Amino acid sequence: MQPQLHLASMSPRRSELLTQIGVVHSIIEVDVDETPLTGESPDTYVLRLAQSKAQAGKAALNIFDTGVVLAADTAVVVDNTILGKPQHREEFLEMMQLLSGREHLVYSGVALAAEKITSSLSTSKVTFCQIGPEQAAAYWLSREPADKAGGYGIQGLGAIFISRIEGSYSGVMGLPLYETAQLLTQAGIDPLKDRY
Repeated sequence: MQPQLHLASMSPRRSELLTQIGVVHSIIEVDVDETPLTGESPDTYVLRLAQSKAQAGKAALNIFDTGVVLAADTAVVVDNTILGKPQHREEFLEMMQLLSGREHLVYSGVALAAEKITSSLSTSKVTFCQIGPEQAAAYWLSREPADKAGGYGIQGLGAIFISRIEGSYSGVMGLPLYETAQLLTQAGIDPLKDRY
């Protein structure tokens, strides 16, 4: 019997991606400080947060719950600077100006807390077309950018700005499915087992 999986994330996108590959899961909420450490590289940052969230999720389970906890974190990075979720219109417009007409990196760390914590990193390169001020302003009005790292959603309207992607589409969305499936399979949750 496969262990129960708990997703330590309130992101509907991460839950949808797990459902897409047929992985039954419950949602648990965790509170982890997401402040980057001094001198911390973006790839180390997302892995640390994913591991911290998985660990916090595991600690929050009932002592009789033998399930495993999956967590992830994603960062959009330009010039080695992490672009968080825009807090207001002006910050969003600055982000779009930074992303416009150039390549940026998206790091997605995923971690699984079972008997021990295992983790994996996905790195993708995303290229944006030139984005004019009017386009950026109109995109802000769609309300999509407000809760997205880097101020855009690849699975939504933001896709119209992406001219090229090298790497993991699901990783840019927030949960790299290849790496996730590898971790789940190692923990005894095989997305292909007993499906057909």
